[in-house]
Amino acid sequence: MFDQEKQKEIRLTKLQAKKRAENFCAYQERSQQEIRDKLYKWGQYPADVENIIVDLIADNFLNEERFTHAYTSGKFKIKHWGKIKIANGLKFKRIPPRLVNEALNTIDPDEYIHTLTQIIEKKARVLREKEPYKRKIKLAQYAISRGFEKDLIFDILNSNDL
Repeated sequence: MFDQEKQKEIRLTKLQAKKRAENFCAYQERSQQEIRDKLYKWGQYPADVENIIVDLIADNFLNEERFTHAYTSGKFKIKHWGKIKIANGLKFKRIPPRLVNEALNTIDPDEYIHTLTQIIEKKARVLREKEPYKRKIKLAQYAISRGFEKDLIFDILNSNDL
């Protein structure tokens, strides 16, 4: 019942919603879908939502390309995600495939391999499994869960004897 009362409160006018969306976008890069979801949550009608999004794009508060590059860079450099997990996150936010591919191509291949190697080595130090086959499988599963490609993972595992 509390949620219903709270939702009734959050009925903003178009101007209020636009101002809130501008502040929301100014805080950090956002995708169009994130803004669309927020506007609907604030009780806006579909026509108003699209008009506000057009205004935000025109005023350069909202830029899908800029968002895609920021998301990719942050998830790779800070969270140490692989390309598969980053691509899935961008698809979830309804980013066009062309922009996803462009952003993934900005990741330096040498830095990507280095990051994957560090992740595997760090996990290998804390892994208690002694049997080599099971150990390799556990390391591979961990790296796959971080979004890295299987062929790269097994190349690193085989070349480093982990």
